[in-house]
Amino acid sequence: MMKNRHRSRGEIIASILQAVNGNSLRQTEILYRTYLSHNLLKEYLVLLLENELIEYTAGERTFKTTGKGMRYLQMYAQLGQLIVKQDSKFTLSDVSPMWG
Repeated sequence: MMKNRHRSRGEIIASILQAVNGNSLRQTEILYRTYLSHNLLKEYLVLLLENELIEYTAGERTFKTTGKGMRYLQMYAQLGQLIVKQDSKFTLSDVSPMWG
């Protein structure tokens, strides 16, 4: 089940790219996999098409991730690994003097 929180632009883009990664999906299938509203999905599909992160096959009316989209997903995953929550060696009281 998905947490009830706002997703960043990067998270939304990654979720769309992951949904169509290795698949040729129609808009409705992407909608169900990404939990986006119809209007928001349309906005992001246009953005991803304009930036060549996905491609559209008109005859089948399907979308799929391009090589550029795959690179985005790889870089997005690497960024996520940089900020993975670990057992911190700092506590809030340790860093609060930094802010006055």
